[in-house]
Amino acid sequence: MKYLRLPHFCYSGLLLLLVILWSSCRKDFDYAPSTGSLEFSRDTVYLDTIFSNIGSSTYSLKVYNRSSENIEIPSIGLAQGENSAYRLNVDGSAGKAFRNIPLLAKDSLFIFIETTVDISENIASFLYTDALQFDSGSNLQEVQLVTLVKDAVFIFPPTNADGSKETFVLGVDAAGNEIRVEGITLAKEQLDFTNERPYVIYGYAAVPENETLSMAPGVRVHFHNNSGIWVRPNASISVVGALSTDTLLLENEVILEGDRLEPEFSDVPGQWGGVWISKGSTDNDIDHLTLKNATIGLMVEGVQEQPTPTLTLKNSRIQNSASVNLWAKTASIVGENVILGGAGAISLYCNLGGDYSFTHTTIANYWVNGFRAGEALRIDNEVNLLSGETLQGDLINASFTNTIIDGNSFTELALSDNGTNIFNFSFTNCTLQFEGTNEDPVYDFTNTEFYTAVFLSAATDFKNAVANDFRIDSESEAIGKGNLEAALEVPFDLLGNDRTMRPDIGAFQSQIEN
Repeated sequence: MKYLRLPHFCYSGLLLLLVILWSSCRKDFDYAPSTGSLEFSRDTVYLDTIFSNIGSSTYSLKVYNRSSENIEIPSIGLAQGENSAYRLNVDGSAGKAFRNIPLLAKDSLFIFIETTVDISENIASFLYTDALQFDSGSNLQEVQLVTLVKDAVFIFPPTNADGSKETFVLGVDAAGNEIRVEGITLAKEQLDFTNERPYVIYGYAAVPENETLSMAPGVRVHFHNNSGIWVRPNASISVVGALSTDTLLLENEVILEGDRLEPEFSDVPGQWGGVWISKGSTDNDIDHLTLKNATIGLMVEGVQEQPTPTLTLKNSRIQNSASVNLWAKTASIVGENVILGGAGAISLYCNLGGDYSFTHTTIANYWVNGFRAGEALRIDNEVNLLSGETLQGDLINASFTNTIIDGNSFTELALSDNGTNIFNFSFTNCTLQFEGTNEDPVYDFTNTEFYTAVFLSAATDFKNAVANDFRIDSESEAIGKGNLEAALEVPFDLLGNDRTMRPDIGAFQSQIEN
């Protein structure tokens, strides 16, 4: 008898056919109705604070079926239905109401939630709430949704006829290329910032020539990505904050930061551009300002032998910039009670000479967000550009009195004198983080022309340097070592504490018993 020999691929096909036939006879997963026994990763979803008409981040809720049975959730939706300002995505599907959602035994599903709310009433902020509902009747389960919505003044670039945004040139970069940004020139009625509502800026807000941008106590300004303030030549900025009674809320401080209000963004550097004071701008005054999370916090450009200071900076903090906190280029700056904290490169950069006087200042770079190439303080009078051009400027003066220069590197001071231009500097009653030796005469700490009562690599004992809390604790070697004459000129510290009896070095006077 002859047997029919089938090719190998035929056996594979027969096997696949048998599997299909067996599967068609198998009953699908059985799903029992949900009995109101779902569990959730949280009972309330707080979508944190958002601005009116600006979408929130996306938040997640996890729904668990802890039982040993496969279940089907009859309905998932919002209590306010289609009228709700919340939006949902349930296991990959978008909408506001969902029917018959399967959930296997011992399994879970994700629900993603976001919102955009329009404040139509004339109020500064309000709570917008709704509820995420699972099933109905006796099996109804709810998860509350809560969002704080703030009204704000929005400033953004106008749109041109072709759909593009208005732009202007801030300056040129190290390679000589134009720095062109989207922005808007502020109108006269936009130049007085009040504390009635926060401000949200998209692009760069430019201060017109011969005008002053003023900020009153308690002003809050939030900047979108790649946004900032540009003070044009012959324009100026006046920040008039005041001492606050609450050290956490800082109710009278002027605060400049990014527009992401979620807690996880409170200390993320590089969220916005910064404040740029152009060459030719004078009489800029800043008092009681907190500026944080920018790329370059404050860029100040000046001209040689300027008769009046480019900037007077008092009782202010600039910290957590992705690059430089305060970059002064041939500028003239007077600083008192200033904190220049962690930065991705340099805390204070006195570049291409200039004229600087800092008293009771804390310059401390405890950057922990990656590699840092710079120091807490860098001073130079020459720069070689990528284009091959060399720029030079006279350092008329750079005096630091009762000032802390510190950080988490071995050396936090860099002085670069080209040997041609003027390079005058002095440190009086200062702590300097400087370990090792350097043959350059600018680092001769025995030379009283440059250094008087300087304490090298002293223990500063900050409260929490990584978190930019530079109050000094009881073991600090800065306690009681300040110059009294300078302290009498700046008699109160950043928090309003008297320092005239026994002045400490830095922006803060320790609050310990002498």
